[in-house]
Amino acid sequence: MASHELEISLFGELRVVSQGVEVVLPASRKARALLAFLVATGRPQRRERLCELFWGLPDDPKAALRWSLSKLRKVVDAPDRARIIADRERVTFDAADVRVDLSDIEARLRRRTGDLTVAELEEMAGQLNLVFLDGLDGAGDTAFESWLAVERHDAAEARAEVLRRLATHPDISPLAAPKWLLLWREADPAGAPAPDAEETDPPAAAPVPPQVRASPGRKAAGPAPLGGRRAKPAPATGSTPITRRRPLRAQRIGFCDVPDGTKIAYATVGAGPPLLKAANWLNHLEFDWSSPIWGRSFAAIARQRTFVRYDERGCGLSDWDVDDLSFEAFVEDLEAVADRLGLERFPLLGVSQGCAVSIEYAVRHPERVSGLILVGGYAAGWRHLASAEEQARREAVLTLTELGWGTDNPAYRHIFSQTFMPDAGPGELAWFDEFQRQTTSPRNAARFQDAFGYIDVRDRLGEVRTPTIVLHSKYDQRIPLEHGRAVAAGIPDAHFVPLESRNHVLVDHEPAWRVCLDAVGQFLGDYRI
Repeated sequence: MASHELEISLFGELRVVSQGVEVVLPASRKARALLAFLVATGRPQRRERLCELFWGLPDDPKAALRWSLSKLRKVVDAPDRARIIADRERVTFDAADVRVDLSDIEARLRRRTGDLTVAELEEMAGQLNLVFLDGLDGAGDTAFESWLAVERHDAAEARAEVLRRLATHPDISPLAAPKWLLLWREADPAGAPAPDAEETDPPAAAPVPPQVRASPGRKAAGPAPLGGRRAKPAPATGSTPITRRRPLRAQRIGFCDVPDGTKIAYATVGAGPPLLKAANWLNHLEFDWSSPIWGRSFAAIARQRTFVRYDERGCGLSDWDVDDLSFEAFVEDLEAVADRLGLERFPLLGVSQGCAVSIEYAVRHPERVSGLILVGGYAAGWRHLASAEEQARREAVLTLTELGWGTDNPAYRHIFSQTFMPDAGPGELAWFDEFQRQTTSPRNAARFQDAFGYIDVRDRLGEVRTPTIVLHSKYDQRIPLEHGRAVAAGIPDAHFVPLESRNHVLVDHEPAWRVCLDAVGQFLGDYRI
């Protein structure tokens, strides 16, 4: 008999293996989510709380819970070994003789770097590269979604820590070290040494940062690792630990429902008067905040404002399986977030197609929008303005996207990365390639491109009554400068700022990024927005 009769994998899709054979899980996503939640939290859960997390009226929550537990017992229990323990008040998963990948990673991270082999760390990096409980989004209520988002955030932190240990491991080969250092920088740009930093000596190891949070069925009680079980941080192996900034720790993620039933994930961070950013291609509340592309810009806003962002339907933490990916739906998502947070009056930031969404919202709700900040936008999509040749090219890209977006070959996604940021460095482009793959499905990526082609708010420009600033890169490879000029010309008294850049998405090391931030800051100050 193997040392572990039962093995459970929480990274990637939920998997249960019994004596070397994978077990067929219940078809019910709620039942699978229930098992994952019990295993990951590792503590007794009240029946009432489980009913609230996964079932609601008009369902019969108690009966649904009993049915799910009966199905799960067939998966994890042995004839002489009950692992799901339930009484009239609580349910527990007994993992005493079960191997769980999450627990293995936590245990290894409590060890010193020198006590772990390079092979062990590489195995952990591979596991943490998978999405935690992939496919279980939307299986529970908003509290379950928040718990899942936090667990995935903590998994991202753990991955950054593993990459750090690989990059600084004494046994790492000179050929492999640059690869792990690059991945570490991409995963944790605030904690990893900058590319121009002295790298003749490996940076000192840093302790695993404490993680304080409250999750469904669990009180916040100090440092907690992945999955909610408490653990001591790994001791440092160097005398001068790196200070690791963790901006996501202050981010608060929530969910709201749009009238068609779609769940939209939103996040707030910072303090002060609100500034709301409309969603754009593409978003992910967890990944984009700490990214080398968006991170520094978002941090600059959050130092002065309560910065509100949300993931567009079809991508990020919002629902992916949606029937409606249309301009009207994009506007309704923005309305739902503003209403959920009770934002009475605020400046609205739009980037790329988010500019058109912001314009439409400002016309519909002039009493709520105190100012419009439009960056790299357009009033009409490619189906309205592009030549026949350009439209044919776009249609071909749609087909390529559906066929290749989700593959390991980044060439398909690189079509977008290269036109979004032609002057970005290799590390930034590689990060954006992978970011796109993790942010949405191949089908949705194609649907987004199709939907953006039909956008048309040209007739709404003259109805905007709020102060507006339009910023656009002069040599934008994605959205030509004339589109930005047309937006500024159509909005009464709009201020237009051309930027010396070829990038559709500005990167923080180019001068145009600072010019953009300074112009927006002056605009907000001049109008006291």
